Amino acid sequence: MNNRKPLVILGAGGHAKVLLSLVTSAGFDVLGVCDPLLEDQIGGQWRGISILGGDAALDALDPGAIELVNGIGQLVGASGRHKIFQRMKERGYRFPVLLHPTAWVDATAHLHEGVQVMAGAIIQADVVVGANSIINTRAGIDHDCCLGEDVHVAPGATLCGGVQVSDGAFIGSGATVIQGLKVGMEAVVGAGTVLTKDLSARQVMYGPSARKKDAPKED
Repeated sequence: MNNRKPLVILGAGGHAKVLLSLVTSAGFDVLGVCDPLLEDQIGGQWRGISILGGDAALDALDPGAIELVNGIGQLVGASGRHKIFQRMKERGYRFPVLLHPTAWVDATAHLHEGVQVMAGAIIQADVVVGANSIINTRAGIDHDCCLGEDVHVAPGATLCGGVQVSDGAFIGSGATVIQGLKVGMEAVVGAGTVLTKDLSARQVMYGPSARKKDAPKED
C-alpha cells in the first residue's frame, strides 16, 4: 500500500466515475482528474477530487512520480481508449492494474498493465487478461481463458473455461461464451447473446437468434 504512487484519472465520464469509486475503495491516493471538457474548471472539484485541466496538464507531472487511470470507456467500434493508452505509454507513463476490493481473482491469473477489474467480478485459475482491458461489474471469467489487449467484458457477461478472446473484442452485457470458443479481433458478442460457435474477426453476433453482421468501425 505504501509503495503505491498517486493516481491521475484520464476522463470524467461514466466509466471514470466507476473507476474513482474503485480506486477510493482500494485505498489509492488520487491526485486529480484530467479531461478536455473540464479545462475551463482548473482548480475546481470533480466528485471531490481536483480538476487538473485537459491532457496538457500532464506536461507538468513527472511520469515517474504518478500513475494513470484510463477513464475512457470501451465502446463498440471506438478507438479512443486504445489511443490514449498508447500515447501515454509512449510518454513514459504507467497504468496500474486496478482490482475492486469485492472482485475475486485467483492467484494464478495474470493481469497485464492497465487491466481494470470492477466490483463483483470473478477471474478464475490460469486466466490471462491483456493490457488495457476491462472486466466489468459482476463479469465472470472462468479457468484457462486468454484475453487479448483492449478487450471489454461488459457487466454480467460470462466466459466459460478455455475461451480465447482477441484484441479489441467486446463481450456485451449478460452475454455468455461457451467453453473453448474463439472470439476474433474486434468482434462483438451482443448483449444477452449465448455464443455457441467461434466468431470471426470484426463480426457481430447478437439477438435471440444469434444473427451475425460486420462490426462497426470508427471513422
